[in-house]
Amino acid sequence: MLDQATAAIETFGATNRLRIDVPQRGSEGDSDGPMRAELDNAVPALQSGSLFGDRQAVEFVNAQWIQAHEAKILSELISMMDPEACFVVFVAFGALPRGLKLGDQATKVEVAPLSEKGALNWLGEELRNRGMRIDNQASQALISRFGTDVASLGQALDQLAMAGEPITKELVLDRFKNRPDMATFGYGDAVEAGDVGLALKHLEDFLVHGHPLQLVGQLDAQIRARALAAVATDIDSFTRQVRMPPWKAKKLYASRASISESNLKKSVAALVRADNLLKTAPEDTYQLTMERLTVALCRWAR
Repeated sequence: MLDQATAAIETFGATNRLRIDVPQRGSEGDSDGPMRAELDNAVPALQSGSLFGDRQAVEFVNAQWIQAHEAKILSELISMMDPEACFVVFVAFGALPRGLKLGDQATKVEVAPLSEKGALNWLGEELRNRGMRIDNQASQALISRFGTDVASLGQALDQLAMAGEPITKELVLDRFKNRPDMATFGYGDAVEAGDVGLALKHLEDFLVHGHPLQLVGQLDAQIRARALAAVATDIDSFTRQVRMPPWKAKKLYASRASISESNLKKSVAALVRADNLLKTAPEDTYQLTMERLTVALCRWAR
């Protein structure tokens, strides 16, 4: 559903994207207004005009938790917004509130839930695509840990591929007592894909408890690998130079032409500047520094 939302936003041609994760019912917001603070952030975007031709997208995730009075306010704002300036997406894991009136222009897309058998089939196909082999017990252990959440399964496979040891049921159950490190792995993947909105979301999640220099280290490794791929004479020599699974090295080598030499140089320079700022500037500048770095790298990765 999130992929469908991203595709719709890209088709609209939004220059800015605001993602709002709707909190569960009963959670307390910091706003004194009629809506919780998280949803209040959408008001300026929905009221913006298109004086300079820029376009804003607002994405509500977990929209099934929008409260009745909030749905009424959002409906009024949407009915008055400029459709050339703003595009709104509601991603709901369940029914939208009845008070949310979207009008005739709204398009509804339903995604059927994946069964556990479907997730197991997906896992088998993904393992074949990656050239990985695990036994049935390990596969069942992955499904028992992550169910039908194929995004988490994919992140788990990324980590297992780098473990450097046979993948067994015991390894899976021991390694994934908690969720895999989705914020770091997902952040790096989103940057490489040039997905600004998703990369910023993963960044926000990570900075709740993590230090930005950890992400800088990951970005440094990614850019170094891209630089090596750009100058490598063949796939075999490149695979020997980098420490990553063969399937991942092959994928990176095949996409080496997707980033130009000038963009690669700009990425390195931006990373060096960010690293210096994070080591010398006040802590309250960390998030802004990382957001600017993230947006720049996503733009140059395309």
